[in-house]
Amino acid sequence: MVTLLPYGSWPSPLTAELLATGGIRLGAPRLVGDAVWWTEGISTEGGRQAILRTAGPVAVPGADADAADGADASAEPVTVLPAPYNARSRVHEYGGASWTVVPGTADEATGRPPLVVFVNFEDQRVHALREGEQPLPLTPVGREVESAHGPSLRWADPTPVTLADGTAEVWWICEDHTGGEDGPRTEADGAPHIERYVVAVPLDGSAAEDPAALRRVTPSARFVAHPRLSTDGTRLAWLSWEHPQMPWDGTQLHLAPLMNGSAGEGEILAGGEDESVLQPEWLDDERLLFLSDASGWWNPWVWSTGDGARQLLERDQEFAGPMWALGSSWFQVLDADRALMQHGRAATSLSVLRISTGELAPLDCPLTDIGTAQLREDGLLVLAGASPTQFAAIHLARLDLGDDAAPLPPALSPLTLLRSSRSDAPDPGLLPEGESIEVPLPDGGVVHAIVHRPRHEGFAGRDGELPPFIAQVHGGPTAHVSPVLSLPIAYYTSRGLGVVVVNYGGSSGYGRAYRNRLRGQWGVVDVQDTVAVMEHLVAEGIADGDRLAIEGGSAGGWTTLACLTRTDTFAAGASSFGVAELEKFRQDTHDFESRYIDGLVGPYPQRRDLYVERAPLSHVAELEVPVLLLQGDEDRIVPPSQSELFRDALAAKGIPHAYLLFEGEQHGFRKAESIIRAVEASLSFYGQVLGFSPACVPVLELQRD
Repeated sequence: MVTLLPYGSWPSPLTAELLATGGIRLGAPRLVGDAVWWTEGISTEGGRQAILRTAGPVAVPGADADAADGADASAEPVTVLPAPYNARSRVHEYGGASWTVVPGTADEATGRPPLVVFVNFEDQRVHALREGEQPLPLTPVGREVESAHGPSLRWADPTPVTLADGTAEVWWICEDHTGGEDGPRTEADGAPHIERYVVAVPLDGSAAEDPAALRRVTPSARFVAHPRLSTDGTRLAWLSWEHPQMPWDGTQLHLAPLMNGSAGEGEILAGGEDESVLQPEWLDDERLLFLSDASGWWNPWVWSTGDGARQLLERDQEFAGPMWALGSSWFQVLDADRALMQHGRAATSLSVLRISTGELAPLDCPLTDIGTAQLREDGLLVLAGASPTQFAAIHLARLDLGDDAAPLPPALSPLTLLRSSRSDAPDPGLLPEGESIEVPLPDGGVVHAIVHRPRHEGFAGRDGELPPFIAQVHGGPTAHVSPVLSLPIAYYTSRGLGVVVVNYGGSSGYGRAYRNRLRGQWGVVDVQDTVAVMEHLVAEGIADGDRLAIEGGSAGGWTTLACLTRTDTFAAGASSFGVAELEKFRQDTHDFESRYIDGLVGPYPQRRDLYVERAPLSHVAELEVPVLLLQGDEDRIVPPSQSELFRDALAAKGIPHAYLLFEGEQHGFRKAESIIRAVEASLSFYGQVLGFSPACVPVLELQRD
């Protein structure tokens, strides 16, 4: 029997508390010896990021009939990094890889665990840890610098290396706000002087009190990434880029001899202002495999000492994505002639690439959004990812590569679940079924979106009623949302609300030309594309045109506020830590994105007119609908001043609004209590504005002044 109730008022067991505390934020897993290690974000412990491992050895699923099929999923993992330590980097403020296990430091004979090195969020110092022992600092204290809003030395992306003489080291990317001998200072343009470079950090703790014990490996640049030492330990490859480029705009691939443990300027092998090169990896002493979008798509290339750089294959697919976090990787070198590649358009596939022929052999993998894929020599594959029917999880599988004597296509076994982000997955009847669509644009081309209609088995809307729809616009804006299962979306759809995720022009996943649609057009193309999707849903009879809302965070908050102030499409909007204007934002935001707007809008001050004209804050006079603003008080990427400027403008005009400031939160909410309050406030807000009565959530008070 189906119960007919107004859309938005359907009862749902998916609570805000379930969203905040029932799930696990899983970090990239890696193989360490015969175990799997990974990170987990713990919302009930202030959102700290702990390091965990499997309780015992992990076997290859199905490889031995007498062996267990992988690790026992019912066995509780072991927490290696105890509270209050938090393995999280503040380099670029987005961080990235924050820990590694140093090879060769375990002693199986005595049972001594391996050495773990990690950067601790609170003080941003690198620490060394053996399981069961107290962490010890390895890097000096970075004194507080006002312009850095915290420690002046930050560390990310630890890379174990072995030098030509056999010495084992761990290299880190250092973000240095100290200003060197001259102390903290500003550049000619008024920006703080910041350097980044690769550093060898001694494992004996000598640099904890003596900064002179640190050894710089690369020259300083505004940004550096992905240092890779050749297999013979004599040459170093790495990436760099300078303002105003972002890493998806243009990077340079460097190669230099390593002399006395350090590299000189060397030569540029590939890249430039309009070519993004990512993830160089050595195939052997003479060849580098890397990814470049010189063709318009991130495709695999190879550089060799004799032949230079050449493209291995050309496909209208992405073999990489935007490098928001240091340590991001999209392939693994398996041997001198094969690599395990992630590639696709909106969704991700997994294939084995043969370098000598350019042949790409696909694997039958059910995941459509793969974050990590790492293969062990015995064929054990660890995968992190999600799909339209599976929540984000860590899986194990057996990958059979065959051999040259009897060449067969690579084969992947069925996946074995190791750790899911949700051990409390709800009934499938509560979960939406995403539908990928392409909406034609008036001037040609399409905008990509994923439609999630209301779904809760046993409930339906009343006859003749269309559901309210919420447009979700992602941040970045150089990012994209894959078609995967999402409990936050199900929170809405199980109550009778529709959700459409808009991958507007500028999104990654669809080639450089699609990304470049937003160049100089931020606040224009993203707005037009979002409105086009909503008009399509209304025209197709999918959504109620009088009950459309929009929400987004960060750059998605900018698009939310721009849509509300520049169009009459939406009846309400919720901005989470969103950008409201550009002049103050350019001064206050962090270094990584401080020149991002040059490409998105135009150079400053030459195009100050656009900075003012595009800003949602400049168009509050045209706004007529209620707004919800959500903000973390420690956000250094989009500071609270952005939300507060918009709040004050709303109050001055008497527009109904609410502003919630979350203590101790940065760019995105990690604490359980913050997540619960934000989710329930959003639902109450939409109910009040869109005309439905949500069950069991506190009423959010809207203000006019």
